[in-house]
Amino acid sequence: MRRDFSLAEAALGDLSLIKKAALLVAGTLLIALAAQVSVPMFPVPMTLQTLAIMLVGFTLGSRLGAVTLLAYLAEGAMGLPVFASGNAGLPYMMGPTGGFLLGFVAMAWIAGLASDRGWTGSLIATIAVALVASAVIYIPGLAWPAAMLGTDAASLWASWTAPFLLGDAVKAVIAALIVTGAFAAMKRTR
Repeated sequence: MRRDFSLAEAALGDLSLIKKAALLVAGTLLIALAAQVSVPMFPVPMTLQTLAIMLVGFTLGSRLGAVTLLAYLAEGAMGLPVFASGNAGLPYMMGPTGGFLLGFVAMAWIAGLASDRGWTGSLIATIAVALVASAVIYIPGLAWPAAMLGTDAASLWASWTAPFLLGDAVKAVIAALIVTGAFAAMKRTR
């Protein structure tokens, strides 16, 4: 089933400026709260931050999703404790995980673009999009410590990638289940 609109547009109709502003605030709040949730997992605990980012992208579409992430980063830059473990501020953002923070914008944009273009019509397609969106954050995420700290490829894999892949895959599947379930529920009620 092809859809050319986001989940928010399907649920709320035309998005006025006020609706968009409310969705942006709700999206940044969702991400900030999800960043504080740590789920025990092997080999490292995972936060629900990227799950929330994917949901924001899928729900709000590419443009509003990306703008919501930019607002989230601005909140963190201003010192609001929105990042994992309540971290905030420019020094934190310039630290070793700064590239991942930048990648969050791309993650939301990719998930939103898929939603905008109707590429989330099936669970399998939505899982594929969520996995791609999850993988994209590793580009700036790994480039940042490589450039800033001189981290070699083996260390980037062992410390910055491999421990997080299982959690990223789990969150991609959960996001896809939520989004396709929400569209299916809305279709049944109409």
